[in-house]
Amino acid sequence: MKDKKIRFEFRKERTRRALAEFSSDRPRLSVHRSLRHIYAQVIDDSKGVTVAAVSSLSKEIHQKFPKSAKNKEAAQAVGALIAKKAVEAGVKKVAFDRGGRVYHGRLKALADSARSSGLEF
Repeated sequence: MKDKKIRFEFRKERTRRALAEFSSDRPRLSVHRSLRHIYAQVIDDSKGVTVAAVSSLSKEIHQKFPKSAKNKEAAQAVGALIAKKAVEAGVKKVAFDRGGRVYHGRLKALADSARSSGLEF
């Protein structure tokens, strides 16, 4: 069996190929999760620009969670804020790019919060 890092790289490449085929007309909501923080950005690949970006280090989120931003509540706050900024920028439909990570925990909390705040994916 291949080790965890190699399986992650395969999963990441597979999801990027699927996103390239599926979402040529939609911007993608790219999510990166580190051990301490979570980052989300809406990227328009056709123009090569970032439409909106939010992380748990953002001023609004960091004030709510000053000690630790590595929990589901912080991920929900990031999801709500990225959805708000994307809708303000005129983006309603996005493709969710989880970056090869498994869809559970903080990623799922961010996605559910973004959906409930107005984004469609």
